Amino acid sequence: MQQILYFFIKNSYKLLFLLLLGISFTLIIQSHSFHRSEYINSANNISGGVYKKINSINEYLSLKEKNESLAEENARLKELLFNQKDTLIDLQQLKLNDSLFYKVRKAKVIKNSYNVRQNFLTINAGSKDSIKNSMGVVNDRGIVGVIEKTSKNYSTIISILNTELKTNAKIKHSEHFGTLSWDGKNVGYVQLTDVPRLATIKKGDSIVTGSESKIFPENIPIGKIDKVFIDKKTNYYTINVRLFNDMTALGYVYIIGNTHKNEIEKLEEDTLNKNN
Repeated sequence: MQQILYFFIKNSYKLLFLLLLGISFTLIIQSHSFHRSEYINSANNISGGVYKKINSINEYLSLKEKNESLAEENARLKELLFNQKDTLIDLQQLKLNDSLFYKVRKAKVIKNSYNVRQNFLTINAGSKDSIKNSMGVVNDRGIVGVIEKTSKNYSTIISILNTELKTNAKIKHSEHFGTLSWDGKNVGYVQLTDVPRLATIKKGDSIVTGSESKIFPENIPIGKIDKVFIDKKTNYYTINVRLFNDMTALGYVYIIGNTHKNEIEKLEEDTLNKNN
């Protein structure tokens, strides 16, 4: 307390000067419209600048929440897209219910390997989010892999850069299909094998998921044809496909569940057993 009193006593002249200066400015502003207008404009500019900075900081801090919201919205839009047929969908009438062929859920990659032959990813969604093994995983640029195992809160994905993963894919413009796999060499390329020589192929053609896949919807982008070889043993084409995806930098992904997969597999199994 004594220090505070000592401060006021020591600086009494300066404080008195500042007080009188403040009173003078107040009287000038109140008695002259020009000065009052200039003061208000200056105050608005200063406060506006401060509020703009504060708003920018708040927007930056809320980026994570906005990204989560955008990912959720993308998941809903992809669900509509993957269930779309040849006719347009009335978005007001379509209900996301159990009748949908594909269900889509979002997740974020928290671990990603791409420098070995059997690469895996880990995502922050598991059985509590209705994630199951053998579900397809994509992002905005194309396919990522297939769900391998799940725990309550997490799941692992067999990456498309895994020599054990094989899936059905086709040449978009010709409908000729083959088996998509990775030879374990370059992280930017996968290979499409067993493509018949009847297929018309040229560099730059798009490769997409095929209709025979029970995991992925048809026509999801994969990549573009880079090189074409003829397998001397089988006399089929082997196509080097440059991926649309950068598999070394993955963020949000979307898990696709085919709600009719078990029914289709059981029907096919019963048919095979009957014929055998």
